[in-house]
Amino acid sequence: MADNVEEIQKSIKKYFIIGGLLIALSAATVGLSYVELPTHGQNILLGMILATFKAALVALIFMHLNHERSIIYKILAFTVVFAVVLFALFIFSHEDPLTFSGFYTPADQL
Repeated sequence: MADNVEEIQKSIKKYFIIGGLLIALSAATVGLSYVELPTHGQNILLGMILATFKAALVALIFMHLNHERSIIYKILAFTVVFAVVLFALFIFSHEDPLTFSGFYTPADQL
């Protein structure tokens, strides 16, 4: 932690810079909702990248995770891998839906 006034003022300046950057990135996220990229998936991907970057800034700077032991980074890495696997499973299930041959809805049986 900071022991003198100069170090405290440097920390406060860093927090204001990161806070301003988070506000700017939030404005970019809102602005992105008004921009139409070629596909809707690209809008979502860019929004997720911005959100991930903002979450990393909050975790590293405001939650002081940049000064933690290596076990914290291992747990965070596992969490990221787990989230990516869940996203991948969702995408794979969406690309290959279950279809049943010979399955009729009640309206088809009339």
